[in-house]
Amino acid sequence: MSINFCSFSSGSSGNSYLVSSRETALLIDAGISGKKIFEGLASSATPPEKVKGLLVTHEHIDHVRSLSVVTKKLPFVQAYANQQTWSVLGNKVREERRQIFITGQRFQIGDIEVKSFPISHDAVEPVGFSFFAGGKQISIVTDTGHINDEIYGEIQDADILVLESNHDINMLKMCRYPWNVKQRILGKAGHLSNEDAASALCRLISARDKSRRILLAHLSRENNFPEMAFQTVRNLLQEEEIYLGDRVTIETIIKDQVSPVYVCP
Repeated sequence: MSINFCSFSSGSSGNSYLVSSRETALLIDAGISGKKIFEGLASSATPPEKVKGLLVTHEHIDHVRSLSVVTKKLPFVQAYANQQTWSVLGNKVREERRQIFITGQRFQIGDIEVKSFPISHDAVEPVGFSFFAGGKQISIVTDTGHINDEIYGEIQDADILVLESNHDINMLKMCRYPWNVKQRILGKAGHLSNEDAASALCRLISARDKSRRILLAHLSRENNFPEMAFQTVRNLLQEEEIYLGDRVTIETIIKDQVSPVYVCP
């Protein structure tokens, strides 16, 4: 049994991902329009009735914009978030459609096991997720200001890792954003830079030789672009004598586009 990943959109304008197995499909965040989410399901050949859950990483609008619309249009789908996140989402989802998970505990949806873990972002209780099926693991870590040991421990065995590579530091420092916004993004409760992503990957790849597909995600519209993210990460890996090839591949997720369906190696 394989487990697959597809991005419907990734970036400051909105985020929504799909993780699917033979029997189960899960949406992660609903930060784009419901129309685009259903177009993503069609593009990835995912029947809407296969979707069993919608998991929320945190409450920011680029992650929950169409939460209420999607749960209404998928009447058998349950929405999953931790208690703190539900406390600020208010009545976006009817109570009988809400499921509460405890951050750090594993739970099952269909034939996919899910584990949430805390990340470092300026939200009430933001999380990343790992998904397990068929002996494979997909992990999603975006909207975090740094990768600490706890996050590293959660993602070190991922076969597909979706990792934030939000901005180029020099572009951010020179951009039109107010200084307080720049400080927020650069802080430990902000977003990972290209260099931060590369540093985390150097540690990850050096620690264990295994096949991995790395997908760089949540690129800033203003302060990054796919070629820069990829080249920066690749160059910094090469400085540590880590070279891309059959065992490790890196791609960037294009914001506002449905990605290919990636199958765990």
